[in-house]
Amino acid sequence: MSAAPAPWLSLLVPVYNVAEWLPACLDSIDSQDLSGVQLLLMDDSATDASPALAQDWLQRHPELDARLLRHERNQGLSAARNHLLEAARGDYVWFLDSDDVLTPGAIASLRRTLDRQLVDLVLCDFAYLRARPKLKHRLRGEQHVRTFAGPSNSPLTDTPGLLTGLLELGYLHSWSKVARRSLWSDDLCFPVGHTFEDMATTPDLAMRALSYIHVPEVWIGYRQRAGSILAGASLNKTDDMMRALHDLPQRLHPYSELDAGVRFAASHFAARSFIGAVRFANRQSDAVRMGHYRQAFLAALCMPLDDLMAQYLWRGWWWRALRLRHWLGRSAATPMPG
Repeated sequence: MSAAPAPWLSLLVPVYNVAEWLPACLDSIDSQDLSGVQLLLMDDSATDASPALAQDWLQRHPELDARLLRHERNQGLSAARNHLLEAARGDYVWFLDSDDVLTPGAIASLRRTLDRQLVDLVLCDFAYLRARPKLKHRLRGEQHVRTFAGPSNSPLTDTPGLLTGLLELGYLHSWSKVARRSLWSDDLCFPVGHTFEDMATTPDLAMRALSYIHVPEVWIGYRQRAGSILAGASLNKTDDMMRALHDLPQRLHPYSELDAGVRFAASHFAARSFIGAVRFANRQSDAVRMGHYRQAFLAALCMPLDDLMAQYLWRGWWWRALRLRHWLGRSAATPMPG
């Protein structure tokens, strides 16, 4: 008896205390064309009804190539994703957070894209999901957020262009990237025990891709909720955000050495991260952290600070230049430990 063909896609869903939103996530998966798709869910030792909801859903869908894996103790999102990768059999892997949703036809659109051109990496767009969306959210364009500042609908092999397009907009989350499973390996995995794991892995994943395409379609509904990792700011999380910038110039070498676009985009990304972190530390009156974040930012720059400021002014980004100068000054004025 011949073995079943390998799935073309593994959809990887970490699950932890999302009982309120998991049914919508699973319903969005159920609405897709799942032919040749492996679905893996990881119960990261949830303490609510999430595992029971997932198990019940799987029992009602015995026709699917689907499994619920379990951690005996909570290990965090990075460990859950790493173990899902180990169990994946698909040619491609796509992470989906269990409080988010796939938009109708997302997997079919991905399949059509890959049928036309088997690239290493597919980038998609997303929309914000809010319980009470307001006019300001619509005016911000939250119904369709572009994740890539570069050409769309054309397969490309330009790695500097890929890095520039990702870093300039700063949307490095894993769930808007569908990658060949072979790009992931033991030396590229999510950092266990830390948040902002996508910032630490996406640039390296992009540098491994020999080809890519951006599809300007909303495939993910990204839920905004109080209990999510990104919604609840803390000093530990801002520490992780700045830690993810560690060795950024070295990691991007030689692309940052040879390409002016990569140098600017990476430095701009570091500046945005620094401003977000130092503003939060300032609200907590943590002067020492503000100084540390300043040092981490300056170490993460891929171009001289004066050149970054000059680029901001040349682009007409006066407000960005003023904000960066302001927070550099505020953090420089804070006392450092002796």
